[in-house]
Amino acid sequence: MHNIPIVFVIDDDAAVRDAIRDLLLSVGHLAEAFSSAEEFLARRDPQVAGCLVLDVRLPGTSGLELQKRLLAQKDKIPIIFISGYGDVPMAVQVMKAGAVDFLQKPFREQDLLECVQAALRRDQAQRENEEQVSGVLSGYRTLTKREREIMKLVVTGQINKQIAAQVGLSEVTVKIHRAQVMHKMGTPSLADLVRAADKIEAFLS
Repeated sequence: MHNIPIVFVIDDDAAVRDAIRDLLLSVGHLAEAFSSAEEFLARRDPQVAGCLVLDVRLPGTSGLELQKRLLAQKDKIPIIFISGYGDVPMAVQVMKAGAVDFLQKPFREQDLLECVQAALRRDQAQRENEEQVSGVLSGYRTLTKREREIMKLVVTGQINKQIAAQVGLSEVTVKIHRAQVMHKMGTPSLADLVRAADKIEAFLS
């Protein structure tokens, strides 16, 4: 996986596009610039970490349409919208759809850089969470039907004796299943198992 984040810039105005890219490069970010949404999509790899500085009005696919398309593709790249038009309803719309911010041109360089930092932090947090969920799901898929049943009862706080009575097994057998669940899920404590169960539930819902 490409682990150095890239700030992607999409603006059809070459002067604005180059100025933003040069600003980002000057403070040490990796940056790539595109003149259209289509050009960006042709190169986009969701495995590459980063964020997107996106002009609202573009020829062809607009910034708003690109946001919708990325969401439909389950591509969660954080987006900072930029616009030469002070359009409050549009700003509300993109923020509701998950944008990091909406900056009106001309904006202060510092404001953009702060938005980029926030967007990159969000991207990193999302990727770390997805990695954790992926690990938890891998463990969960190795559980037998009975182990999943036991796990469901364990995370509600029931002790072995109560679980044994509920599922019609001996307490010793429940203890063995419980140990297997903890081992396969890679959770050394009950609190860890509860957190893992929460992640699975959130993913499946």
